[in-house]
Amino acid sequence: MKVVIPGLSPESFFLYLCTVMNTESRIVALSLSLAAGAGTGAAITGLGAPHLHLWALGCCLLMAVLLLLLTLPSFPAPTGNLPAGAFLCYPLMFLLGILCYFTAIMPPASGGSITRIEEAATGLRAAIDAIPFPHESTAPLLKAFLTGDRSGLPRETVAMFRRSGASHLLALSGLHIGIIYTIFSRALLVLGHSPAARVIRFLITVPAALLFTLMTGASPSIVRAFLFITLSELTALLGRRRQSLRIFSVALTVQLVITPGVITSVGFQLSYSAMLGIFLLFPPMQRWYPSGGTRFNPVRKLWEMAALSIACQVTAAPVAWLYFRTFPRYFLITNILALPLTTICISLGIASLALSAAGLCPNFLLTATDAAASLLLRCLEIIAAM
Repeated sequence: MKVVIPGLSPESFFLYLCTVMNTESRIVALSLSLAAGAGTGAAITGLGAPHLHLWALGCCLLMAVLLLLLTLPSFPAPTGNLPAGAFLCYPLMFLLGILCYFTAIMPPASGGSITRIEEAATGLRAAIDAIPFPHESTAPLLKAFLTGDRSGLPRETVAMFRRSGASHLLALSGLHIGIIYTIFSRALLVLGHSPAARVIRFLITVPAALLFTLMTGASPSIVRAFLFITLSELTALLGRRRQSLRIFSVALTVQLVITPGVITSVGFQLSYSAMLGIFLLFPPMQRWYPSGGTRFNPVRKLWEMAALSIACQVTAAPVAWLYFRTFPRYFLITNILALPLTTICISLGIASLALSAAGLCPNFLLTATDAAASLLLRCLEIIAAM
């Protein structure tokens, strides 16, 4: 029986895989593509390629492009009975073979650029310490938010974050890089939405996110957020509509290909489970509140923050309970109060850091940053005492 696929939607593509790609010739072609990729990886390393990490990153980016193209809603059929996207399986398997070989032999990163990144992280921490904030608790808090260094925080403060259900604010995660990415994106809105502006935005945000990821130790949740940012910017660069679940699936695939062992990481499981709640539960919950036009509605914003917190907890709480046997009783109050204050604190902290480095930071900005940090700590102190 002849199978004809009129176009490549996710449904028709997987139907095609089930009905055509299971033939012996197709399976052989896919396996040969994977084997050819592994052989190419061996040949590249045999030529003495100096930076396997860069080669692996290039393979991951190309794989991300192919995976995005495979999930486009439609593709022209060049032959009349095979969708064009079906042929993308072969280069995808080829790149997967190269990447698997690289990750199998890749030595631990050391020296060179990694040393420079560590020096940059040390310089960033020193720059934060050098800012003359009125309260001594502000600089250690900013270092925890921006670099993941909690060594300057008193034990009482760390315990207060834990009792109030705000430990995720101190554990550097996708939340922090997401806030920083939002700040960068809004600052770059002045460039407009032209093709040139999209290219400039991509060339600024993606390297900046990569630098932050490496400087903070590239934890699984940070890497997940970096992949989300890269794929979102790549989608915008290609002029495609952003599809959250597609980006989720592609990022999950790429991260597991790079480091399959990360599947056992608690941070990885919590990060992806929380994002699943945001993508699946938050949109319908957001629509429960009737739209009130284009005017700013503080009650609606409050509901959106509450819905976002609930959506995350619904999908992430089972994982947290499995490992820690705890559940934050006041997570809703904590997130409604602490998340906006954390965002304000990080935003003002970045502004203070940038202007201080240029020698132009006004005193009122330091006072505002200090006040936001103090208010955040005071709110968490009250919640922890409840």
